[in-house]
Amino acid sequence: MAPVAMRSVAQSLSEALPVSYWLDDPGKPAAQPALTSDEACDLLVIGGGYSGLWTALIAKERDPARDVVLIESKEAGWAASGRNGGFCAASLTHGLANGLARWPGELAKLEELGARNLDEIEAAIARYGIDCDFERTGEIDVATEPHQVGELRELYEEAQKLGLAAGSRWLERDELRAEIDSPTFLAGLWDTDGVAMLNPARLAWGLKQACLDLGVRIYENTRGLSLAASGAGMAVRTPYGRVFARRVALGTNIFPSLVKRIRPFTVPVYDYALMTEPLTDEQLGAIGWKNRQGLGDSANQFHYFRITPDHRILWGGYDAVYPYRGKLDSEYDHRPETYLKLAQHFFTAFPQLEGIKFSHAWGGAIDTCSRFSAFFGTAHSGRVAYAAGYTGLGVGATRFGAEVMLDLLDGARTERTELEMVKSRPMPFPPEPFAWTGITLTKWSLARADARGGRRNLWLKVLDRLGLGFDS
Repeated sequence: MAPVAMRSVAQSLSEALPVSYWLDDPGKPAAQPALTSDEACDLLVIGGGYSGLWTALIAKERDPARDVVLIESKEAGWAASGRNGGFCAASLTHGLANGLARWPGELAKLEELGARNLDEIEAAIARYGIDCDFERTGEIDVATEPHQVGELRELYEEAQKLGLAAGSRWLERDELRAEIDSPTFLAGLWDTDGVAMLNPARLAWGLKQACLDLGVRIYENTRGLSLAASGAGMAVRTPYGRVFARRVALGTNIFPSLVKRIRPFTVPVYDYALMTEPLTDEQLGAIGWKNRQGLGDSANQFHYFRITPDHRILWGGYDAVYPYRGKLDSEYDHRPETYLKLAQHFFTAFPQLEGIKFSHAWGGAIDTCSRFSAFFGTAHSGRVAYAAGYTGLGVGATRFGAEVMLDLLDGARTERTELEMVKSRPMPFPPEPFAWTGITLTKWSLARADARGGRRNLWLKVLDRLGLGFDS
């Protein structure tokens, strides 16, 4: 870009607050008190994000007499659950292509379970009166390069052959630009019913209140420090007390698991997003977007974007930053060089919005595993269950993961526990420095593939053969 243009891009960030737009909300609920004594319960849930909140809620729905305690190291929804884009997808496999590559024999069942899971989320939001701006608008995968048009069309045709294209619409360039106008858009595949847009922080806060209303005891600012067997159950030590529980569900995701052997299966990847100021009627008219779908482009290093009820645009993705040795640190929550890059890409996609400013800029860690979709299991002779590795698509899939964890803890044989997806695990990441070297090489290779018409180099082909076909 020319210096003047880049200066204009930088100016668009001059008033951006370094905090998640969703968490910068005067309606944020007060924190529950910390645990300061010993507690006993039937089920202890560790983690106050979507994974833990859904687990606690569904546990009470299944058995209202079950005594449930949830502990959270900070406040409910403060991490990934309050920082994501608000895309609530039916897919349990991180998209059709990933599911087709990994579990082709049970993909139809996974798609059915995913659709049912999204319906259950919508029903729960209505049942508990959760005010989270839930809109079942669908999502459009957008091609912005010629090779992506062919790849998207092939995926659509494959879905049609498998009978999995119901609710999907192919959009040629002019049809797509009639939905949302960008000179970079070439074609699109619209999943009209399988994705909802919502306010992610308000969903977390609403789930928290629903849990409290059902009798779940929630302790915030209470970190689980250690996990050990205690008689026929488990004991979890916290800074000011202990919890003795018959069963434990771990919803800690990106944070180091209390089951240490699980830690090599996930790595943290930092993702970043911008939020614009509200668009004027004139600006909104210049881009259309009347049907309010979520969108994502089809590059390896992709962007995701959506519009809010008050006509702001969230624009995120592209950079996926893995810190050396997988270090989790709040210093990585903000990355000005990424914000500048995202702003530049935003104005390339929507030049008609030149002059608009961003109100918020933020980042956070995603728990990534090598198969890009959640894995599940038990420890301590079935007294502890875990689910992790959602790789950025956990807004919807965490509810399914909660069901799986509760099935496993109950020792129940269900259609969920019989899935190969549930029975199998991803490949663990190698120890450092090999993990950092491999991830860095993969990122470089993916960027190179995007610049070379999608052609994958030898490194990416090897990963594909091993079932490790990374994207950003």
